[in-house]
Amino acid sequence: LLLYPGAGTGCDHSSLVATERRLGTGAYVERRDFPYRQEGRTAPDRAPKLMASIRTDLAGFTRRRGPLVMGGRSMGGRMATMVAADVDDGGPVARLAGLVLICYPLHPPGKPEKLRVEHLPDIAVPCLFISGTRDPFGSPEELERWTSTIPAPVQHHWIDGGRHDLKGADDEIAERVSSFVDSITA
Repeated sequence: LLLYPGAGTGCDHSSLVATERRLGTGAYVERRDFPYRQEGRTAPDRAPKLMASIRTDLAGFTRRRGPLVMGGRSMGGRMATMVAADVDDGGPVARLAGLVLICYPLHPPGKPEKLRVEHLPDIAVPCLFISGTRDPFGSPEELERWTSTIPAPVQHHWIDGGRHDLKGADDEIAERVSSFVDSITA
């Protein structure tokens, strides 16, 4: 499992750490920061550079065996979907079995017309979307509408009353991710 954080946090985000702990020793989990965070900057790089960093990280997984699941929170999950959909023309991701997407940013808050969905129909692996029912980056209805364009199986898990930060839901997130990873890698 390869996980990336959202734009404003690092790989030490509590829900990513909780997910790694929940999966325990039964799975290999890596939480990675994007280069801008590693360099001490707070403003994210543009999508091509972020996707290139994921491709670089994936190259390190070539020695590992077994299925790969990737994703992350918010921007990190979005970049993972773009790599999985081959938006960057880097080719199919070897052994990709699924995507875990926590607080997927369907559109900027208050700007539902600025959708980030063009690549969704090109995703060919099962996806788990975990979101709050009050997330300003996409309502349950919006997210279900657009994720229905993904030709692979899609699961949604809604955290009632949750906003984009999903405060206090780390254990619930970790449990759902663990169940999803177990189901698609068994």
